[in-house]
Amino acid sequence: MDNPVTDDKRTASEAPIEQPLYAIRQKIQPRAVHGVFADWRIALVLLTQAVYYGLPWLRWDDRQAVLFDLAARKFYIFGLVFWPQDFVYLTAILILSALALFLFTAVAGRLWCGYACPQTVYSEIFMWIENWLEGDHVARRKLDKSPWNATKLRKRGLKHLVWIAIALWTGFTFVGYFTPIRTLASEVVTAALSPWETFWILFYGFATWGNAGFMREQVCKYMCPYARFQSVMFDSDTLTVTYDDSIGEPRGPRSKKTDYKAAGLGTCVDCGVCVQVCPTGIDIRNGLQYECIGCAACIDGCDQIMDKMGYPRGLIRYTTENVVKGKYPDSGILRHVLRPRTVIYSMLLLAIAGAFVFGLATRVPLRVDVVRDRVALSKETDEGLIENVYRLQIINKDAAPHRYTIGATGIQGLGVATASREIVAAPLQTIDVPVSLIADPADLKGRSIEVAFVVQAADDPRIKAEVETKFFNR
Repeated sequence: MDNPVTDDKRTASEAPIEQPLYAIRQKIQPRAVHGVFADWRIALVLLTQAVYYGLPWLRWDDRQAVLFDLAARKFYIFGLVFWPQDFVYLTAILILSALALFLFTAVAGRLWCGYACPQTVYSEIFMWIENWLEGDHVARRKLDKSPWNATKLRKRGLKHLVWIAIALWTGFTFVGYFTPIRTLASEVVTAALSPWETFWILFYGFATWGNAGFMREQVCKYMCPYARFQSVMFDSDTLTVTYDDSIGEPRGPRSKKTDYKAAGLGTCVDCGVCVQVCPTGIDIRNGLQYECIGCAACIDGCDQIMDKMGYPRGLIRYTTENVVKGKYPDSGILRHVLRPRTVIYSMLLLAIAGAFVFGLATRVPLRVDVVRDRVALSKETDEGLIENVYRLQIINKDAAPHRYTIGATGIQGLGVATASREIVAAPLQTIDVPVSLIADPADLKGRSIEVAFVVQAADDPRIKAEVETKFFNR
């Protein structure tokens, strides 16, 4: 006979446990921290923003140095000009970026997230402003709980004014990469912005204000896909921010004068500073978690406490799983950086980067497209010759003017007829040239013959392009 008590226990233990997909946000007010990694983060924030805000204002050959002119379908990057036909270079850049991300993640975890991701960078900037105008983490918590009054309204209002100003300047700079920024600035001053420029400035500014001012760690925890698939790029030799429980446990508070070894304690004093400084609010002592962005704020915070207690640093540090398990010491980390995964990533990265640089160095600043006459495939001239009519689109991708000659190959005695012997194209100009190919019927073998137009710069023999087409007999 079945035992109803046992059955009830088994049913209860087998019942699925429901987990919420989204936790109600508890506002995090991280504690400010100082240290080596905080200094690195500040340096990278300043560097990335100097590049982002400064690039659109640089000049190159009397134009904006970096400009993605979508209307003209030209993309200027200093001395290089890319066209829609150069899509392969964009593909190469995306592949290089992905491989670099894989390599850096395999070596040292979420370096991008912790130091250079725009979400991290702008959250850091907005927290600096918050700390400056509202006080430290304790003062901010008190302000959160206090009722609305003149002081709270003044502090919060001023903070949001500064946030909005930075967000709008960020949106303005973003649009300045697509519309010449000096022109855009004059349009802002004269209130002559186009609807699309206005939309993107406000949209990008709103996104910056919302993500960096309000959502912060929510973007990293719930919106960013990188946090979800980062684990497949980690292995036991990947450097990650790690709490070493072999020296930290058992944890517990104690006096600075206490001999923690005699008391049977580890070096962790259970002060909670590692949690207080964490921008995502996790406890690193619970092990590696997908919410950890690798910013190393907990390392700086813990090191400060270790210094005050007179304990050795390194309770929380960048290390590997194999080091914590005792498979090799910290001194062996560098030897394990080169391993099959990182070697393969590095070789692919170098190979594609080399091909990319070679492609740019040998790129011919000329493109030719051919379109046949749609009225008639071929016609016979008064002299009894066969004529085919085409239209050549010649794109001068160079920043200098060129004179081009047009020839053709594929049929013996093939003649080329154009309006002028030489075609002159201004810098970055696209011109359409009507061209006729004329051949003697005696030289034509078959109904359709493969031919090729040869366009060459008369002033630079290295600039040459060939495009194949067909010549039709009657």
